[in-house]
Amino acid sequence: MAAERGPRLVLASASPARQQVLRQAGLAPEIVVSEVDESGFAAADVISLVEVLAEAKATDVLNRVTDEHVLVVGCDSLLEFAGEPFGKPSNLAQAKQRWLRMRGASGRLHTGHHIWYRHDGRVEQASSVATTEVIFANLDEAEIDAYLATGEPLRVAGGFTIDGLGGAYVTTLCGDPHNVVGISLPLLRRLFGELGVAWHSLWRS
Repeated sequence: MAAERGPRLVLASASPARQQVLRQAGLAPEIVVSEVDESGFAAADVISLVEVLAEAKATDVLNRVTDEHVLVVGCDSLLEFAGEPFGKPSNLAQAKQRWLRMRGASGRLHTGHHIWYRHDGRVEQASSVATTEVIFANLDEAEIDAYLATGEPLRVAGGFTIDGLGGAYVTTLCGDPHNVVGISLPLLRRLFGELGVAWHSLWRS
């Protein structure tokens, strides 16, 4: 007997890294980018902020897709460093100032995940936050300047990657590495399971 086909999977994100993580895991997400203005949100702490942003993004996209059998995944990532939320740096000067603080130190990368599941005439939801500790190499200023000149730090939360040029500048991860890329596969599998959707039912044929 053939396995039951899972619902349509929609990722509410323009992030190429998140898309790549899901595709490498055997899923085939469709992309519908949320139109949420992140600057309009505030929360008591960084974890709460990624939670509300992930929910807002997923909700925005759910309201724009009409399928009756669909999973919508919204995510938001921020680096918490010394209690401050570090999203994408707004310019090179800010990125350098952050890297001068982060080098040789550690931060916590939080990614909020919010799932909406529309099926059988009802809508259900599940959400959680994944956290990974990130320990940065003790870069000298010339290394920081060279990295900033590539432009990569301006495109990603926290101003660094582990799956790109910045991978050489992270010495240790404590937690799920996929979470640092922007989406936690083990957490996503658990949330799908809470909603009654088996992970393997979403593998592309």
